[in-house]
Amino acid sequence: MTAPLSLIVHGHFYQPPREDPLSGEIPPESGASPYPNWNERIHAECYQANASDGNFGHISFNVGPTLAGWMQYHHPDTLQRIVAEDRANVGKYRVGNAIAQAYNHTILPLASYRDKVTQVRWGIADFEHRFGRKPTGMWLPETAVDTESLMVLADHGIEFTILAPWQANVPMPDVTEPYLVSLPGGRRMTVFFYHSELSARLSFDPHITLNADAFVQSELLPRYNNTKKYSQTPQMLLLASDGELYGHHKPDRHRFLAYLWEHSAPENNVEMTFPARWLREHPPLHTIPLRYNTSWSCHHGIARWSTGCSCTPGDSSWKEALRKAFNELAAEIDTIYYNYLIRLIHDPWELRHRYIEVILGKQHTAALLEALGAPPLPFQEIRRVEWLLMAQYERQRMFTSCGWFFEDYDRIEPKNNTAYAAQAVWMVYQAIGVDLSEAALQNLRHVVSQSGNIRADQVFLQHLVRAQTSVLDAPRRQW
Repeated sequence: MTAPLSLIVHGHFYQPPREDPLSGEIPPESGASPYPNWNERIHAECYQANASDGNFGHISFNVGPTLAGWMQYHHPDTLQRIVAEDRANVGKYRVGNAIAQAYNHTILPLASYRDKVTQVRWGIADFEHRFGRKPTGMWLPETAVDTESLMVLADHGIEFTILAPWQANVPMPDVTEPYLVSLPGGRRMTVFFYHSELSARLSFDPHITLNADAFVQSELLPRYNNTKKYSQTPQMLLLASDGELYGHHKPDRHRFLAYLWEHSAPENNVEMTFPARWLREHPPLHTIPLRYNTSWSCHHGIARWSTGCSCTPGDSSWKEALRKAFNELAAEIDTIYYNYLIRLIHDPWELRHRYIEVILGKQHTAALLEALGAPPLPFQEIRRVEWLLMAQYERQRMFTSCGWFFEDYDRIEPKNNTAYAAQAVWMVYQAIGVDLSEAALQNLRHVVSQSGNIRADQVFLQHLVRAQTSVLDAPRRQW
């Protein structure tokens, strides 16, 4: 008699913000034809398809806040079906299969402590707003991890996360069980490691997901730990990939996923489960050290989003220049924000952390200021605070990781990040008349695409001119 086997399939469902910060709408994206933009195309091919097949009830998943907000506005029925699947699992197992995500998909080890806290608190608040419960797990963007990020997660009630096996500081960890990670001050975090070979083949080998029966029998079952099979030790395997694999990157693979949980897994005595349920039934027994400042999609640690590396071809020096320009701009925006707000409230950073309540429509800025001890303020003063908070919102999303992921600056993702930076500068000017554009433009001149066709300062200035000539009196839709 062999030990019981379980399978966790985790889907990381995420899209970066694509909205023009002035209009709040996604401009037409010709590559997504026949759909008006990539969000609509991927929704039809993946999110809606998987929701219709009931797949979200049988896998582990996170839906990035920027994607969830877009879906809430454009396809609320799809989001409602996804949430309902999680709630059904809560009703059945007392824990859900959805986990949260740091809000703007910021590479947390590259962020300041305050930004880590904002990203985690905004991610938790967005999850609670949409799923109606506190998250027990959180997806770290690109699984990029450091001690401080795990400390922030633990401080905010997060119990577990998912990492790549090479992020363990031991050779070849046994991925059929989760582990505890010791943190300063006696805190601990539980970590699940996904099976790297099988997860990679799910993502990049189109043949492996053609037949779910063959997948279980030929690919999955041989990967379990044979020693544990005969010792009656329960074991699971976790497979992790971008959720868009199932239907978008691989057409019709949502059907593979549905057949897997409905037929192929149970018929081979493999139970589909999810991390929170597994932890309730099988608490971790062993502790493991981690390799910090590592990620799942860069084998050079986190250089892909900082100094540049050979993960992307060609000259990636523009990435370091962009990171430096944005870091300096963020520091200037933060100094102005703090110096202005400290006159009104005791803790300006707590105001920023709680600004998610305004973004989600749960609170007005005036009421939030009052709750944090501000005296009664005239309308114009509240308006200036609102502009500074909106500058903080844009300043957060200019660090969206996708801006550094690819090989060239001349792509929509880094140009969008640059537009968000310009929007933040314009909002600071609207608030108190301080112009931060000169230094930003000087720094962004060093961000040049490989083709030499475009520089970041040109993109920044183009958006800034649009903002200055607009009649906008308030930001458009915020997710």
